[in-house]
Amino acid sequence: MSDPPQRVVVTHPRTRAARPGAGHGVVRDVREQTALGEVYVRGLMRAQLRLAAVVCGTVFLVLGSLPLLLAWLPSSGRLTVLGVRLPWLVLGPPVYALLVAAGALYVRRAERHEREFATRVHRS
Repeated sequence: MSDPPQRVVVTHPRTRAARPGAGHGVVRDVREQTALGEVYVRGLMRAQLRLAAVVCGTVFLVLGSLPLLLAWLPSSGRLTVLGVRLPWLVLGPPVYALLVAAGALYVRRAERHEREFATRVHRS
């Protein structure tokens, strides 16, 4: 008996499958950690660090101003709402809401930076 005919893969010449040695130069630079790849990665890291500094600075500024605000208005310490003093209401749930919102904002922006980085690297 004769052997069955061998299968042949037909691809378009412009696909990456047709050019396995080719590929995106920047992707290769990032993967192989060349000087250009390090520049791209450092740019992403700077963007992430700047974002972290802004989010942390905002949270610290807001949280640091609350005790000052309560000290500036000493009569607010005697006010009660639903049997709970106002400083406890101000320093309780709103602080946790601020931290959750800041965390969610940070994650969304950080993921956006990473998507933009990936898009920029794959486009180049």
